Amino acid sequence: MRVTRGMMRRRLVLLLLSLLLALTGLMVRLVYVQVVQGSWLTKLAQASWSRNIPVFGMRGTIYDDQGKKLVYTASAATVLAIPAQVKDKSGTARALAPILQMPEAKLLSLLQKNTLMAYLSPGGRRISTAQESAIKNLNLPGVYVTEEGQQVYPYGDLAAAVLGITGAENQGLTGLEKQYNSVLAGKSGSITFYANVKGERMPGVGEQFVPPVTGQDLKLTLDAQIQQFAEREIEEAVAKYNPDSASVIVANPSTGAILAMANYPTFDPANWQDYPPANYNRNLAIWQTFEPGSTFKVVTLSAALQEQKVNLNDRFYDPGYYEVAGHRIKCWKAGGHGSESFLNVVENSCNPGFIALGERLGKDSLFSYIKKFGFGSKTGIDLPGEGNGILFALNKVGPLELATTAFGQGVSVTPIQQVMAMSAVANGGLLMKPYVVQQVVNSGTESVVSNTQPTVVRRVISEQTSLQVRQALESVVAQGTGGGAF
Repeated sequence: MRVTRGMMRRRLVLLLLSLLLALTGLMVRLVYVQVVQGSWLTKLAQASWSRNIPVFGMRGTIYDDQGKKLVYTASAATVLAIPAQVKDKSGTARALAPILQMPEAKLLSLLQKNTLMAYLSPGGRRISTAQESAIKNLNLPGVYVTEEGQQVYPYGDLAAAVLGITGAENQGLTGLEKQYNSVLAGKSGSITFYANVKGERMPGVGEQFVPPVTGQDLKLTLDAQIQQFAEREIEEAVAKYNPDSASVIVANPSTGAILAMANYPTFDPANWQDYPPANYNRNLAIWQTFEPGSTFKVVTLSAALQEQKVNLNDRFYDPGYYEVAGHRIKCWKAGGHGSESFLNVVENSCNPGFIALGERLGKDSLFSYIKKFGFGSKTGIDLPGEGNGILFALNKVGPLELATTAFGQGVSVTPIQQVMAMSAVANGGLLMKPYVVQQVVNSGTESVVSNTQPTVVRRVISEQTSLQVRQALESVVAQGTGGGAF
């Protein structure tokens, strides 16, 4: 086929048009990438280059009911390294070892980690101001000083089990610190820098700082002065009786607010690692169970009066024992109390008299009141680790179990259950839900975020029965076996 000059001209025109279209398309694509997608691609690139050094937010402060600081967070310097940026790892470890009081080999192993960043723990966590200055003066490549919180306890070990402890990452581990961690914990900020794929810092690119946010504060129902009195009383009791453990709880019976809660053994929350785990992991006042003994007789008395199974003027004869299912259960007083009124039974803490009350009630009624008073289940206090206590299963309760339960043996309760049950007697018959935190407060504005309102769980006994029981208990202290309460 002969190619004419016209055909050549047409082909050249088509070729030029194709090239022009291609160039136009390329230009359109470049404009689209630069203008339309430019911002998105820049962010994508920055995201791949950016590296974040965390700056922990400060935890909120915990106050007593008078506004005294029980625990607050102070800022403390912490050292971390970006291993990829540390060129002379041996020299860096050698320079840091005497300042951080860590073995050089330990530091070197941290600097050789195949990770974005490494905290130089333990010596580099929460260092002193002098250590911070010494490290900054070295100006070591890849070594950074950031800030994190350190809990401060102005009253030492006061209310340690209630306040709780925090971990290395500033997280709540026990007590209120754990229960309200989401409230107390601040929001972390960061220092952002840019690095290449090897982790080496990119020259000519600045840093970005996102400030952390402080957590919210807690105002407690605890009163520091009452708490100090409670802990002093425990110290005196331990010195006198040498018990394995002891607990004191002071509550407002009308509201359920806890004014003091103390335990022995205790611990220093600032140095909790130096103590046995049982000391800081368990709040004995809400976890430990014990056999209540004669203090439980208040439940039996309340139930018998409420069900009209007894009049306190009724007479009872105590020969010094009570026969139950072939067993002779003795009174604590040899020979017994003889003839006495049921008010005397209460004053004398007479076991045979309370066994008689238990039999009049029967197991269904007595155990119904035991559960109404809150025994056998958690109170719902706003602290972690609460126990349930231990009761007989009703189908396992025979005459002997009924008898021993009536005077407080064979059952196990927690101190907080016992306190709330006695509060129900004291306040007119209402079982209240105990609580420790009365307010959550914004740490910045000091405005109240939330208030805890007193919560009635249920009515257990009538106001009239409550009055009768209170009067009987006053008589126990004034004329009976409770004289030591004066």
